[in-house]
Amino acid sequence: MKDPIETERLLLRELLESDAEKMFEMDSNPNVHIFVGKKPLTHIDETHEHIRLIQQQYKDFGTGRWAVVLKETGEFIGWSGIKFITNEINNHKDFYEIGYRFIEKHWGKGYATESGKAFINHAFNIIKVDAIYAYADAGNENSRKILEKLGLQYVNSFEYEEETEVWYEIKNPKF
Repeated sequence: MKDPIETERLLLRELLESDAEKMFEMDSNPNVHIFVGKKPLTHIDETHEHIRLIQQQYKDFGTGRWAVVLKETGEFIGWSGIKFITNEINNHKDFYEIGYRFIEKHWGKGYATESGKAFINHAFNIIKVDAIYAYADAGNENSRKILEKLGLQYVNSFEYEEETEVWYEIKNPKF
């Protein structure tokens, strides 16, 4: 297991099976899924499988989505992190993508930006990636604002899984 990353308010660590209950709370909420496929989870077994897949990504690629935990309370509030994408999206394949998802009551508190900054720093300075990409539903204004706060630049719009998406990127200034 990799060492956790600390920010002012957050502890970022690899996902554990013990995160399943709170993760299911997040992923079974239809509001959380408005801009991510509109397919909320219906059974906690789906969450356990999702955690196993993420843990396999840690082994295969040395990175993946991590749990975001409030330092003050120890509460799991969502996930964030850098994922290695192997399938083709917007004419890109084998790239690093930043993403985040939070339990609804924790929206609007700056946690996505705070964790995102830490992960971009980690990706550029520890993993030494040359670029980070992200895509979001074109109508997801909040996610787009977060990506821009993180320094990602809008590149283009494209169709993916019958939805209009927007593509963002940030290049490692050290390359």
